[in-house]
Amino acid sequence: MRAVVKNGIGVFNPQGFLDGNAAVSLLSVEDIEATAKLNVDMVLVSLKRVIFFNRNGLDAFVKMFKKVRSEKHIVVGFCDYDAKKYKAMKSFYKEGLNFSLFHSLEVAELFSTSFKNQQKNVLLYSSDKSQRAAMAIELHDNGHNPIIAQSQEEFDEKSQAEGSYDVIIEHTYLGQMGQSVATRVTGNAIIYTVTSFLDAEIGNTFNIAYHNNSLHVGFRLFIFDAYKVVSMNIHALNFFSKLASSAAEFNATICFVGMTFDKTPQEFKETMEDSGIMFFDQMDDILQNKELLNELGASSAAATKNKRALTKQVVTELPNFIDAAVATIEMMTNAKAVKESAKVDKIVIKDKENKIASSIGFYGDLDGMVILVFPLAIAKKACELLIGEATDDKDMILDTLAELVNIVGGKIKTLLADDNHSVDITLPRTYPDIDSLLEVTQERSAVEVHLNFSNDKFVFFLTR
Repeated sequence: MRAVVKNGIGVFNPQGFLDGNAAVSLLSVEDIEATAKLNVDMVLVSLKRVIFFNRNGLDAFVKMFKKVRSEKHIVVGFCDYDAKKYKAMKSFYKEGLNFSLFHSLEVAELFSTSFKNQQKNVLLYSSDKSQRAAMAIELHDNGHNPIIAQSQEEFDEKSQAEGSYDVIIEHTYLGQMGQSVATRVTGNAIIYTVTSFLDAEIGNTFNIAYHNNSLHVGFRLFIFDAYKVVSMNIHALNFFSKLASSAAEFNATICFVGMTFDKTPQEFKETMEDSGIMFFDQMDDILQNKELLNELGASSAAATKNKRALTKQVVTELPNFIDAAVATIEMMTNAKAVKESAKVDKIVIKDKENKIASSIGFYGDLDGMVILVFPLAIAKKACELLIGEATDDKDMILDTLAELVNIVGGKIKTLLADDNHSVDITLPRTYPDIDSLLEVTQERSAVEVHLNFSNDKFVFFLTR
């Protein structure tokens, strides 16, 4: 099958029914590779003429995508579909959607470097906040003017304003992002949702690797949304007691919200409280109490035995980590990066004034943590880009910084996958000042790289 090439995008147009056999017969890796050589920055499969597809049909294309993307470092994915097809694809690949989805070819063109500086007013919305941030930054980098709807209601209202926008984006997904395992809230709390009857199965379904890596990154407050929990047995009690015990090594706090003990022995609650778990009736009892939220979620030193030395395998991948950070910051600042210095040493930051920071962990074939130290002024600019107005609200600025670092994490995951390293990422942890960051790092050893973007100074750390 031959591709149609337009505005730096190679598009394949299959038609009819797509199952595994049909996909293989319609398109080959050689077809995609030949298109990738035509100086394109995207290779997409259009679903406009596809009547029906199943998971096997898409899998055949996805395997070809992975090979070509790892070799050519170009965007791969699907375009031209309706809301029903979009929902189906998201459902098929909910465990890891590592290719892109563009509602139409017109939308894809906005993200093509060949379509730069043809300024368009773009209204965009995604229920995934990280996706909204990633799309806005890339659109801005390509010279467009993104207007971000913060809710479905706002999007529906604004999209009715005829003639106000050149392009409207929904049902679109940039495949470089990481997974959403939990919900991050202001104050650096991670919320897990548990339901029904809690028994020994909680030990199998709870992602303990994600939780432990979140502790290493610096999260100190974990909230279990237990409104829909009916009861628990002794096996679940033992699991949560052990979880609280391991959290205590990091001075971390575990809270349960909305848990009733009508059908659970009252002594279970007493045992959990003895292990350090706190109980609240309402989520707002924590989230709306800023003083309590800051106290429970504050940085605090982890036990010395939990420190981990840098490994040669992690350091070998340093170029991928730097590339991910640089690509994101370049989009954010519209400036090219200049690397000023690099060294391996203890994490020490002397210039603390007007700086904030964020960290994100990765684990799997490799494990460790990336830390970025930002000038406050640049974080404020990024916040203005993503919410559409200037603000001095520190919480909002920190939330925006977290989204930027989440984008870095997504790029890291993609670049490592292209080198055949499978990793997952934690949610980003933010620090309102440098002292709170240093409490967590405890002078760990790290690769330290100083980056200059038009005289805006950033510091990058790679550590474990």
